[in-house]
Amino acid sequence: MSPALSPQAARAELSAALAAFADGPLREGAAGLFGALGYRSERTGDFGSAGAVAAWLDELAAAKGAPLTDKRRALFAEWRDAELLFQFTDSEIGAAQPELIDGGGFDAGRVKSFLFAAVELPEAAPRTRTRLADMARAVNACLAMPAIVLFRHGGTATLAAVHRRAHKRDDGRDALARTTLVKDVQCAAPHRAHLDILADLALPRLVAEAGARDFDGLHRAWERALDIEALNRRFYRELFAWFERAAQECRFPGDGAGPGSAERHVIRLVTRMLFVWFLAEKGLAPRELFTEAFARSALAAHAPDGTGYYRAVLQNLFFATLNTEIPKRGFGAKGGAGHRDFTRYRYRDLLADPDGFVAKLREVPFVNGGLFDCLDDFAGVRGGGRRIDAFTDNPAQGKDLRVPARLFFDGDGLFPLFRRYKFTVEENTPLDREVALDPELLGRAFENLLASWSEETRETARKATGSYYTPRHVVDYMVGESLAAALERKARPSDGDSRFWRERLDYLLAWDADYDDAGGLFDAAETESLVRAIAGLRILDPAVGSGAFPMGALHRLTLALRRLDPGNALWEQLQKEQAGARANAAFDAGDEEARAQELLEINRLFETYRTSDYGRKLYLIQNGLFGVDLQPVACQIAKLRVFVSLVIEQAKTGDAADNYGIRPLPNLETRFVAADALLGLGGAPAQGVLGDGVVTELRERLRRVREGYFNARTREAKRAWREEDAALRTELAAALEKLGFGHDGAEAVAGWDPYDQNADSGWFDPAWMFGAPAGFDVVIGNPPY
Repeated sequence: MSPALSPQAARAELSAALAAFADGPLREGAAGLFGALGYRSERTGDFGSAGAVAAWLDELAAAKGAPLTDKRRALFAEWRDAELLFQFTDSEIGAAQPELIDGGGFDAGRVKSFLFAAVELPEAAPRTRTRLADMARAVNACLAMPAIVLFRHGGTATLAAVHRRAHKRDDGRDALARTTLVKDVQCAAPHRAHLDILADLALPRLVAEAGARDFDGLHRAWERALDIEALNRRFYRELFAWFERAAQECRFPGDGAGPGSAERHVIRLVTRMLFVWFLAEKGLAPRELFTEAFARSALAAHAPDGTGYYRAVLQNLFFATLNTEIPKRGFGAKGGAGHRDFTRYRYRDLLADPDGFVAKLREVPFVNGGLFDCLDDFAGVRGGGRRIDAFTDNPAQGKDLRVPARLFFDGDGLFPLFRRYKFTVEENTPLDREVALDPELLGRAFENLLASWSEETRETARKATGSYYTPRHVVDYMVGESLAAALERKARPSDGDSRFWRERLDYLLAWDADYDDAGGLFDAAETESLVRAIAGLRILDPAVGSGAFPMGALHRLTLALRRLDPGNALWEQLQKEQAGARANAAFDAGDEEARAQELLEINRLFETYRTSDYGRKLYLIQNGLFGVDLQPVACQIAKLRVFVSLVIEQAKTGDAADNYGIRPLPNLETRFVAADALLGLGGAPAQGVLGDGVVTELRERLRRVREGYFNARTREAKRAWREEDAALRTELAAALEKLGFGHDGAEAVAGWDPYDQNADSGWFDPAWMFGAPAGFDVVIGNPPY
């Protein structure tokens, strides 16, 4: 590929090479694709079979004094075919058109070179990012030089590069660090973002633009080209430009939360839209909904300056599709209280074929979760109800809403911006990462958007420096240290010898620990003790932002459970025990019946997700992860991260009656709350009244109501739980004031509504908000960078 090629010509050349790679013999196809990127050499060898390649690598590993583990050998056994294509040295790099200067054949000891390899996997083989990264690491573990591995699997290609770092104990060696992948490139119809990423790795471009003249220079250039931080900064700059434009051009009803209403509305819109984009990545929403061709065909009169697309397509998708069970979807009445049922479709008059539109959206599962709750009040406007989203057929109530369609479709629109990037629903880890936008990177972008309209941080944020997040490596270090310290206190070694207990816990939580389970590290008693300790952990982030710390804890604890309890047997048993304990503590028979239903639900969940992380994540979120932030929108973004993490564990089936096999998401309003964590609740100290029998009973009933809301799936159930919550808070406030708690404090307890996604509390108290009088095992948050 010549650096003089236009971007369009470069993409066309790569597309042709990918198509040839998909259909032809592995060696020729892979060599052709690397050749299109400018990498060629006759320093090569032909081993004849995948088994022979694996045996050669095994011999090299043994010669290095680091023989392969059985786990890594098993990875080679999955290969259908494997080719060691060529060794690329300084001699080839130095020429604009690489030529062979020194002898042919591999030089296994030549450290300053790249080895290019290709592997074909059976279509049914696991293709998770971690599995592919493990294979690339296994190849690199055998070699003195870095190996670039190209995988072919089921019509897609994945390029994997393993980074190396200095060995901590031996200056003469290096160690394998993280693996970066350009994953799931569709060979027949590659995503434009994938073509751009591959083009950035082309040798002529790296020589011309990055000054790569030798191995060290090329190695640095590859590192820069695969730099995900640079990708995130580029995305944020483009998103921020769109955000400023949208905030200027759009008009929304006031949201009652002070200055910055338009900006908050735009952030809500982008948050919802990004989750939908992730759903489309999972095949859970049709991509054609987000094309102007669909807008023209679906709307009776599509106008680029009109709000029809936002109203009829996006609002109906958000509130009446994703937030409504499939059998209950349909158009609502235009008048009366039925008009205020925001789970019903609106804007029939704006649609060319209303019934066909509803039928099209039947392909989309019900997801629940609160992210798509319409923020309009059920109460009428004359009765004091607010119209925030303005999802209404009433022209008078919708007059303050203007979101031009061109903001989504024109050259600088939101959808073309999204299409320029590859999104992945799987969060990157310190060990393996994909060159794509993952939820963590998007959370970082949102933190900057939030800062962009805060009076204290506006000017710095407008520089788009990305300075309002805790760096991932800092989050990872802080989470690992905190969790290991907490588990060290809550679980003990069975022999009482604690000398190496912390080291074993650190290994359990380490991303790069080289084992699948903990059978050889902990005995049965220690394993059960640790799983119980994890089940009992309560973790709070008092300034949650976009959710970096709760998500870091969720991923680390999920990793530990996967290693300790691969079949989820102990984890399932513990969830049933906890449900039974809640039933025994119930104050009335209705609660006991609810807990019996909960036990049945636990059975169903683990039958479906026996070997998945879904059950691990769900119960960790339900019982142990809590966050607080001053800004309600920040809580929405943190919830987005959690929702995506749960969605990636599910797969769509063809049964609409079963919601396409998708389990609706939990409601996280009682896990991430908008409050000021620096200000406590006014009135008498909480400890003085917590022991009162009436208060204890009311608080316990309130806690159970919020557990019920966490699992509620319908708008009717949510409303019922909310109404009961409000009644209990009023009753609790009266009891507190009677005990001398103080009028202001009692009124604050009654007035705090955790389900109002647009309000924040001027106080924070974990005992009242989370039912946590004993506090938390870990309190972790963003240092003052």
